[in-house]
Amino acid sequence: MKPYILTILSALAFTSCSVQKKTIQNNTVSTTKAIDNKAQFFSSIEKKSNFDAVKINSKIDAKTGSFIPTLDAVIYIENGKKVWMNLVAVFIPAARGVATPEGIKGYYKLDKTYIDSDFGYLNKLLNVNFIDYNALQNLLLGKTFIPVSDNDYNLTQNANGFNLTSKQTQKITENGKTTEYKISLDYDQELNLNHVLLTNIGNNNQLDITYSNREILNNESFPKSVKIIIKADKTDEIFLENTKFDFSRMETTYSVPANYKKTEIK
Repeated sequence: MKPYILTILSALAFTSCSVQKKTIQNNTVSTTKAIDNKAQFFSSIEKKSNFDAVKINSKIDAKTGSFIPTLDAVIYIENGKKVWMNLVAVFIPAARGVATPEGIKGYYKLDKTYIDSDFGYLNKLLNVNFIDYNALQNLLLGKTFIPVSDNDYNLTQNANGFNLTSKQTQKITENGKTTEYKISLDYDQELNLNHVLLTNIGNNNQLDITYSNREILNNESFPKSVKIIIKADKTDEIFLENTKFDFSRMETTYSVPANYKKTEIK
């Protein structure tokens, strides 16, 4: 895995594509306490970010089967518009990428290649079929990035917080391709997203994401630690440690250097 996925995962999230019902019931989590106000719960976990822009300094470690050094990253998000990322490896510029609602771009300096694609590129990398810009931003920020509703999910409460488990396998259709998923989401007592496990029913591939060590800034909770595990034929792990948050605007230049070669994922 080249750092393309690292430049793009800074903006990870799920689309609001159509979710259709199926008649097969999944196993649900045992309820330990009744949920008094479900409407308020769903409204709270789907609340949109209200910041204008945020710059995040991060350290990224990846386990992919090939050696990738620890990467120093600057991630800049203009709310709803752009995610820009610059990566440095051992003081050497390594990669730069940008995601907008129109698509994704990125270049990798070490082998002079670049990508310029719609979100199909990310879907192939992650073995899913449902990623767009809004979902990318939410996933990075530790917010709910999968469409959820009272009708399609069982909501239960436990000692650590709350759990949402899909009642039926969820059908997500994008570009004519339908995939069925089993989905589980865990929230803490303050309704911050802690953990997501999404399983592809057809091939048992999984996307497993954990958020921890949160910090309240500008009246919003930001995760300082993000762990992303992609389980398919092999398992890739990506760890982001967000060390600093700054809410001032910054310049985000992006242009592919001359003589770089465009690459495609097969």
